[in-house]
Amino acid sequence: MTEIQPKSGTADTVAESLERAIHEHRLPPGTKLGEDELSEIYGVSRTRIRAALQALSHRRLVEHQRNRGAFVAQPTVREAHEVFEARALLEPRTARSAAIRMTDAHVTALQAHIDAEHAALHAGESGRALSLSGEFHIEIARIADQSTIEAIVQQLVVRSSLIIALYWRRRAALCESHAHGALIDAFAARDGALAEELMAHHLLDLVTSLDLRNQSSQPGSLKAALA
Repeated sequence: MTEIQPKSGTADTVAESLERAIHEHRLPPGTKLGEDELSEIYGVSRTRIRAALQALSHRRLVEHQRNRGAFVAQPTVREAHEVFEARALLEPRTARSAAIRMTDAHVTALQAHIDAEHAALHAGESGRALSLSGEFHIEIARIADQSTIEAIVQQLVVRSSLIIALYWRRRAALCESHAHGALIDAFAARDGALAEELMAHHLLDLVTSLDLRNQSSQPGSLKAALA
């Protein structure tokens, strides 16, 4: 997959490329994002790289460390617990609301989303599959038509992606198995109570698939991750 942007890339396109690489776990937590190296990879000025990194910092995907530079954010164990506790509070009720507002078109779109997630898994693209899984949860909040909660869920899913990259101990952390399919069935039946129950169990299973102990990731080559 060719990901590097052309030399005419703007700070926004660089930020989008880096964000995609982070969500797809090609850039794991703790990876150093050197301005000189990124400038060479993308063929743009350090000024644009700096602006892109600043934008990602605002989204809490990048952390700036004094005298060391920029790194892909590395959530702590405490933050991991807080993020999933927040998701457990919000998303089951959001799933109930989504079921009530669900249309046949929504069900079809969600099913297509799951199909893309499975295709990525079968192609060995586990990072992309996880990214699609997160987007599935955001889409449910969007269907629920609760814009404030949708924005919060989106932020939590972004943090979850980094947490899973750092702490997962089994690939069942991916939402590939039966969880999303069962949710689709509940949505198709417009069964809000069942959707709420399934989402609660799904998030609990996701947490149990993580090894929430202090760990450090193993960053690789920037050029290899982005090419």
